[in-house]
Amino acid sequence: MKPDHEARIIELGLELPPAPKPVGVYKPVLVVDKFLYVSGQGPLNSDGTLIKGRLGADMDTDQGKLAARQVGLTMLSTIKTHFGDLNRIKRLVKVLGMVNSAPAFDKQPLVINGFSELMAEVFGEENGIGVRSAVGMMLPSGIAVEVEAVFELY
Repeated sequence: MKPDHEARIIELGLELPPAPKPVGVYKPVLVVDKFLYVSGQGPLNSDGTLIKGRLGADMDTDQGKLAARQVGLTMLSTIKTHFGDLNRIKRLVKVLGMVNSAPAFDKQPLVINGFSELMAEVFGEENGIGVRSAVGMMLPSGIAVEVEAVFELY
């Protein structure tokens, strides 16, 4: 029996922000064979504002982790809007987490845990944790975190 991810989101009391509109020439999601590729998502709040900041400069690790969790909510919203039923997702396969980091900041994996922990809550530990990279860089519009991901579909 397939899990009901939509019901799990409601059970967890999660509020998905509006799906962002693309700001460049790309598709928000793309299905190839049994895989759903999701373009990089930023931390969009429910009111449409972005969480901005640079880790190690004007944000600490805990604030960054919350921003990464918000990216996860944004990604779920994007998938629902541009793909449809979250229950067609079998598992998370790959995550690339990018953290807007000051030069001395080296806690990117701890920040991206905010995203990863949310995926584990929604899809379960077995199917919500995939392979992952977490890197530091400058990000567009000063957003704190950006994540792209690949999911396997039923």
